[in-house]
Amino acid sequence: MPRSFLAASGAAALALASSLLLPGSAHAGDNGSVERDLGRAYHATAAYLYEPNAPTDGFLRTDDCKSDPTMGGMGYHYAKLADLGSTDPARPTALLYATGRNGERHLVGAEWIVRSTGQPAPVMFGRKFDGPFDIAGLGRVFDRHVWLYEENPAGLFARFNPRISCP
Repeated sequence: MPRSFLAASGAAALALASSLLLPGSAHAGDNGSVERDLGRAYHATAAYLYEPNAPTDGFLRTDDCKSDPTMGGMGYHYAKLADLGSTDPARPTALLYATGRNGERHLVGAEWIVRSTGQPAPVMFGRKFDGPFDIAGLGRVFDRHVWLYEENPAGLFARFNPRISCP
């Protein structure tokens, strides 16, 4: 995939996310750092707009799509367990994919997961992680979803996206 396309896609997505940073969506005074961290996340994930790149880089592909009948979906999680515990915007634990009209998967967002050991919720993108929750195979965790490539009416950082559904 040409770098110019990836750069343009990342820039367009960053502009979309920046427009979604509504007053009160991040702590006062830190929108510059939130936008900078979102930019880092876009830059780090842009190569995965082409879905076959994710498994090549160590993200484990799954056919288990996560959704909730009232809140929407999260999509397919492609996890890179080496990045479990990361709060680095450039190192998500999982990439989120949804199935498009053509049946192919497309990147919609990313997720960072940190195991809960009784510590306060980590902070990233100017917000506390959600949780803790119990996730099968991982135990008690905090997570932060960011809808980098699919607008989410529930918010840029919401856990579920009503526009995402599972087949």
